[in-house]
Formats: sequence, structure tokens, C-alpha cells
Amino acid sequence: MAIVKSVRGFTPQFGENCFLADNAVVVGEVVMGDECTIWFNAVVRGDVHSITIGHRTNIQDGAIIHCTYQQARTIIGNNVSIAHNAVVHGCTIEDNVLIGMGAIVMDDAVIGSGSVIAAGAIVLPGTKVETGSVFAGIPAKRIKDVGEEMKMVIERTAKNYPMYAEWYKVENQK
Repeated sequence: MAIVKSVRGFTPQFGENCFLADNAVVVGEVVMGDECTIWFNAVVRGDVHSITIGHRTNIQDGAIIHCTYQQARTIIGNNVSIAHNAVVHGCTIEDNVLIGMGAIVMDDAVIGSGSVIAAGAIVLPGTKVETGSVFAGIPAKRIKDVGEEMKMVIERTAKNYPMYAEWYKVENQK
């Protein structure tokens, strides 16, 4: 069963039909929308500031969501996919975004709607990613616009994760 803990008087709040993997951790001042999924070994730690997560957002295996004490909260929009082992820290991720595997998004960065942060990219503090952009590299820089094919990937990924979660719910009812 997932670890869900209150810290400093804050208890995580979940929308409808959310899925937490058995060893996911959600702590403190976290508010999550409907149909969100938090996968194996993922940590959402709202102990030092708030974390707000929209609807149909998936936080995949090993990802870490955190913030900075009294300085930088984390806001994640709707239909966001945060891939395996990514770190999202004290920043804003707008709607319909894909954060690639192993990417790091640091304090006060703002990732505009419909954007992609490539696998392994490091988005430095305070970086503003324009809507519909692909950022890659270390430090992450704009390399191109998100094309139609990538828009479909962003949409499909956000749509599929609630479906994957249903597989686990069904298996565990047997």
C-alpha cells in the first residue's frame, strides 16, 4: 500500500479515481486532481511547500516532485506526464506537457502548455519555456516547436496512464 503521510498539519488530498502504486510516497501539502497516477518508487513530497497537481497527470516510476522551503512551490497542470526518474522541483508545469525520462526541472522554471522537455534535459532555475516548445540538453535550450506527431504523443500518454492504472485495480480484485 502506498505511503501517504501528514506533515506539519497538512494531509494529502486526492481527486476521484486516482491510483497510487504500492510503494509510491505522497506526503504533506499535496492537492491532486482526478484520474492522477503515481507510479512505483515515485515521491511527491509536500513537506516544505505546497504541491498542486491537476487532472489526468501521471508521475511515473522513480520520479520526484518537491519544492523549496518558503520560496518555491510546485504547480503541475492537467494532462501532464512526468516520465521515469524525472525531478520536478519548485516550478510550474502548465497543461499538456511531457517531461522526459531523467529530466530535471528546477526552481522557478515555467514550462509552457503543450511543451516537451526531452529526456535527460536540465531546465535551469528561472527558465521560461515558451508554449509548444521542445527543450533539450544541459542546460536545456529550445531546439524546435512541438509538431503534430508529438502533440499526439503528449495526449496519448496522458490518456493511457489512467487506463494502465485500471489494469492494476482489476488484477488486485481477483
